[in-house]
Amino acid sequence: MSQTLVQKMTRTKPVAATADTNPETAPGIGMETPHAPGGLARSMGLFSLTMIGVGATIGTGIFFTMVEAVPKAGPAVILSFLLAALTAGLTALCYAELAFRIPASGSSYSFAYATVGEFLAFIMAACLLLEYGLAASATAIGWSDYLNNFLGNAFNWHIPTLLRTPMIVSTPEGVVFNWGHVNLPPIILVALCCFLLSRGAKESARTNAVMVIIKLAILLFFVAIAFSGFDAANFTPFFKGEGEKGLLGMAGVTAAAGTVFFSFIGLDTVATAGEEVHNPKRNVPLGILAALGIVTVFYLLVATAAMGAQPAHMFEGQEAGLAVILQNVTGKAWPALVLSAGAVISVFSVTLVTIYGQTRILYAISRDGLISKGFHKVNQRTATPVLNTIIVSVVVAFVAGFVDATFLWDMVSMGTLTAFILVSIAVPVMRRKERRAGTYTKGGFRVPLGPYLVPGLSVAACLYLMVGLSHTTRVIFSIWMAAAVVTYFAYGIRNSRLNKI
Repeated sequence: MSQTLVQKMTRTKPVAATADTNPETAPGIGMETPHAPGGLARSMGLFSLTMIGVGATIGTGIFFTMVEAVPKAGPAVILSFLLAALTAGLTALCYAELAFRIPASGSSYSFAYATVGEFLAFIMAACLLLEYGLAASATAIGWSDYLNNFLGNAFNWHIPTLLRTPMIVSTPEGVVFNWGHVNLPPIILVALCCFLLSRGAKESARTNAVMVIIKLAILLFFVAIAFSGFDAANFTPFFKGEGEKGLLGMAGVTAAAGTVFFSFIGLDTVATAGEEVHNPKRNVPLGILAALGIVTVFYLLVATAAMGAQPAHMFEGQEAGLAVILQNVTGKAWPALVLSAGAVISVFSVTLVTIYGQTRILYAISRDGLISKGFHKVNQRTATPVLNTIIVSVVVAFVAGFVDATFLWDMVSMGTLTAFILVSIAVPVMRRKERRAGTYTKGGFRVPLGPYLVPGLSVAACLYLMVGLSHTTRVIFSIWMAAAVVTYFAYGIRNSRLNKI
């Protein structure tokens, strides 16, 4: 029986069908070969899962975003981190419930496909592609700054300006084109990531946990030294006031919160491990909340220490900001050298995982027939989607090499906030569907205070942060969403696997 347009747009995918259970076609990084044809091996416990969330989050933003956020909010950037953490926390509760009820790979894309329907799942996927793709480019750009700082402190040599500055730069006067300039280090980094991923590189949960501990140790190292130069006068005035450049008061806090929200985007990676963790209905929700708690504490410590060690006006345009702060506080190069080395290592791993996440999302969408099947074609020798990986890497490298990071931070946050809104909406929809089907269970993790209050607050908080993002960001995002809608109706709706059932 033929379906109407509305029925096609709202058709949902059964939870049992959200994962790729074929061991010959399921590409992975850090994944074990399934013990049986039924699915991926459940090899991770709560600690390893939490470390995946912390590892994918810390490193994507805290090393870089202070330079972008402090000029907007001043010392009140501390409130910006709290506001972003609150928003992420509300959404994390929604993620946790959905992870309990839909313990499958694919994270929010799978959640949306099983609850709110195919069209909104495709929109969710477009947001995730924007989030992961631009996040990979932004982290690669930040890696370039810390690499240059490391080379300067270690060998007294800096990468030539012509080879470490992008062609397209955002300035207060508008967009400037520096013809002949290219930011070469990010391109090299992305090429290395592409090579490793195409060869089927695997990162075990144990190795990831070790790298996370190194990252946390580096940040604690920064906090300890930065607090030795703490000056409470740097927090006065706390809010930006009249006569200061940028937004005033809470308007500046909100704008900065939208920017630093980029630093929380890795939390949803915990939900992608639903098929690879022991007791996912317990451990995935706990892993999400535990990772959020650890990340928030470290971010607030770093932000407070950085603001106490350096006046707000010095953050603007500062490359490798945390390393420079240590050098200024101690008057010595070795603390900056240690931090830069740690940042280079940690951001390399984050870029690798972020590019992987992008390819995994494209793989899942392609498997469902919503985009070209070439994205889920797997190389039989390496068991990886090589063509998919190459395409993603070329796009990420181009953006990272030629575009200023200023264009990217807010776009990543916009994509993430939109995805979080759809995840929050999915909670009451899921409960309603289960009650209608008679499958609703009261056990396991549930969002407290009913299915509407917390998800509603999450949606409101996300919308509030969106208001603080720039008009240019909203315009570009609208164009991206329009392209996604056109793609769905031109290709996805007709080629969907559900259309052939």
